Amino acid sequence: MKPSSTRSKSLNSNPGLLYALFAYGAWGLFPIYWKFFKAVSPIEVLSHRMLWSVVFLGLILTLQNRLAELRKLRRRQVLWLVATALLLSCNWGLYIYGVNTDRVVETSLGYFINPLVSVLLGFLVLRERLHRGQQIAVVLATIGVGYFVWQFGAVPWIALGLAATFALYGLLRKIVTVSPMVGLTVETALMTPVALLIIGYWGIQGTGGFGSTPGLTLLFMGAGIATSMPLLWFNNAAQRLSLATLGFCQYVAPSFQLMLGVFLYQEEFTQTHLVSFGLIWMALVIYSYTSWTRASKTLAKG
Repeated sequence: MKPSSTRSKSLNSNPGLLYALFAYGAWGLFPIYWKFFKAVSPIEVLSHRMLWSVVFLGLILTLQNRLAELRKLRRRQVLWLVATALLLSCNWGLYIYGVNTDRVVETSLGYFINPLVSVLLGFLVLRERLHRGQQIAVVLATIGVGYFVWQFGAVPWIALGLAATFALYGLLRKIVTVSPMVGLTVETALMTPVALLIIGYWGIQGTGGFGSTPGLTLLFMGAGIATSMPLLWFNNAAQRLSLATLGFCQYVAPSFQLMLGVFLYQEEFTQTHLVSFGLIWMALVIYSYTSWTRASKTLAKG
């Protein structure tokens, strides 16, 4: 059998891996989509992303006959989702701003750091124990960021902001027991009134991008699909793959972003970047390998 057919058979027999590659690959290619909005305010792009996401997700829930799940949410859960909605808005807005100010490399740094920030939050907030590999990984990542600050004399605030907001978002979503699809629908719905006010204000002033050209209008509307489809793929992957495998796949997205920033958008990648990224990649390899081996030993004992 030819190697290509072997790989194809492997992917067909494990649709979870294919879903994961679709999800993380799409997230990794997001800069290409958001670059079309370079002349538009990130706040307006974020507003449309919220609006059209809730429209698309609401349609999906309707087709799946799951709207009743929204009515079953308790007041406490909704309050938690207000907090996660604010974090998600900050994360999405910061990412769009980073991409459209030619800092794709820095946004990729944020998502490389994110898993390690999540580990640190688990230790500080949930009192989860850090095994030796995780401790080494966190220290190496801290040294990498510290070296970046020392050499450039500036804090990579976009990268740190993306890592912190998404790690905090993941922490809160771990606390509140709501399915991913329903949770995201509520989060975007909570922010939609604000989004509509912003869109309406700019529409009245005649300064908004929506409706200015057919192409840009379609791109605004497509933001909901672009946001929601990777999440659907991710949910399918999460149901079929082990957490260890899913953890390895998550580095596809920032890797794609880094390559886009350096090779497609010709952003600067200096020796300082190389050393900082090198330390963080080393941290991720140690973290992933030790997590995978510990998971394998646990399964073997079970």
